[in-house]
Amino acid sequence: MAFPKEGETIQIHSFKHNGRIHRIWSETTILKGSENCVIGGNDRTTVTEANGRTWITREPAICYFHAHQWFNVIGMLREDGVYYYCNISSPFVYEENALKYIDYDLDVKVYPDMTYHILDEDEYSDHKTAMNYPKEIDAILKNNLNTLLHWIHQRKGPFAPEFVDMWYERYLHYAK
Repeated sequence: MAFPKEGETIQIHSFKHNGRIHRIWSETTILKGSENCVIGGNDRTTVTEANGRTWITREPAICYFHAHQWFNVIGMLREDGVYYYCNISSPFVYEENALKYIDYDLDVKVYPDMTYHILDEDEYSDHKTAMNYPKEIDAILKNNLNTLLHWIHQRKGPFAPEFVDMWYERYLHYAK
């Protein structure tokens, strides 16, 4: 599998299980790209929703994608600390200068004190029925939600205390 190169600017494409585009982030700078992991950074990037509406992110963010985990993590740097938005999703693929994944609705919002809320359980239930998620996918997603919560509790991977700050410093190097 090809993967993006450090310093390269790519798009991020989020799809739904039915193959329809969900959301596109126009510019993310690659800070690390390997077969297993992609780490990117962006700030005030344009996001386009499936209905064509656009908006601009409000703060710098470090994005973490893993080729073997069914979730991705966005660490947003705000004045009062790092907030995380975690998407339960397929592992990423990289093609046509875009990192792509399937968004499976369930999200976890993590606060600077590492407390969290699981979001969009109703949306997950609705889409599971409407898009006919296979039982195997449902089991994988629930298992990976538990893995994600374990990572949060253990402050593992992108939740490690210095992770976002360290990668943000690298992002600033490229943003000059």
